[in-house]
Amino acid sequence: MIIDELVLPVLMVLMTLVAGVYLVAVIDRWLAGAFGLPQGGSAWLGPLRRGAWLLTQHANATEAPDWQAWRLAPALYLALAAMGLAVVPWSATLVATDLTTSVVLWGSVEALATVVIFLHGWSANALFALIGAYRYVALGLSYILISMFVLIGVALPAESLQFTQVVTSQTEMWNVVRQPLGLPLFLIVGLGMTFWGPLNLADADDLAGGTASEVSGPPRLVWDVARAAMLVAFSGVAASAFLGGWLGPWLPGPLWMLIKMLAVLVVLLLLGWLLPRVAPERCMTLMWVVLLPLSFVDLLWAGIAALLNG
Repeated sequence: MIIDELVLPVLMVLMTLVAGVYLVAVIDRWLAGAFGLPQGGSAWLGPLRRGAWLLTQHANATEAPDWQAWRLAPALYLALAAMGLAVVPWSATLVATDLTTSVVLWGSVEALATVVIFLHGWSANALFALIGAYRYVALGLSYILISMFVLIGVALPAESLQFTQVVTSQTEMWNVVRQPLGLPLFLIVGLGMTFWGPLNLADADDLAGGTASEVSGPPRLVWDVARAAMLVAFSGVAASAFLGGWLGPWLPGPLWMLIKMLAVLVVLLLLGWLLPRVAPERCMTLMWVVLLPLSFVDLLWAGIAALLNG
C-alpha cells in the first residue's frame, strides 16, 4: 500500500511530462508549418528524429566551465517542472502531492527556476550564455511578482492555498470569468518563464542561442525537454487556477483536466507564433510599468469580490 502511494504519483507525473513534452513539440512544429516555415518531415515524427539526432551528437565543451553546474542545470530545470506538475490535481482525489500550501510551492518553483536558468548561462563560462542569463534575471523578478499577485487572487475566493480547494471554489463560476485579468497575465508569465516565443530573451537568436549557445548533444536535448516540460506544468496550473480544473459535465474529471491543459498549451504555443518579439528594454518597461500594476489591479478586484461575497 505504501509502495503504491509512492510509485503511482511518480508514474502519473512522469507519464504526463513525457506525453506533454511530445505534444508541445508536435503542436509547435505543426504551427510552424501552418505559418509557412518548412519543417522537413512529419510533425509527429520530427521531434523523435531530432531527439535521436541530439542523443548521437557530441556534447560541446567551453574553456574552464563549471562542469557540475553546467551539466546539472538542465536536469534541475526539468525537476522543477516535475515538482510543479506534482501539485496539479486531476480530480478531488487524484493528485500526486496534495499539499495545503501547493500555491506557495508553485511560487517557489518559479523563483528557483530563475536561479537555475542563471546557473545554466553562468556556468558555461561563455559571453553570450552569460548575457542571456543576466537578461533573464533582469526580467525574472517581474514574472514572479505578477504570478504571485495573480495566484493570491485565485486563492482568496477559495480561502486556501491548496490547488484542490482553488478548483472546488470554481464550482459555480470559473476564475477566468470571475477575474478576467488573471489568465492573460498568467499566460504571459508562462511565456516569460519558459522564454518562449516573443519573450525568448534568455536563449534569443541575437545572442546566438543565449544560455544554450554553447550547449549541444544530450545536454541540449535535456534543456529543450525541460523548457517544454515547464510549459506543460504551467498549463496544468493555469487550468486548475482559472479554468475549473477537473470540473465539467458528462466527462470524467481527469479527461476535463486533460482537455483544458491541452487548450492552454495550444493558446501558449499560438501566442508564441503570433506575437512579435519584444526588445529587452521594452519588455522591462512592459513588465514593470504595465503588467505588474495590472496584476495588482487583479488582486484588488479579487479582494473586493471576496469581501462582498463574504
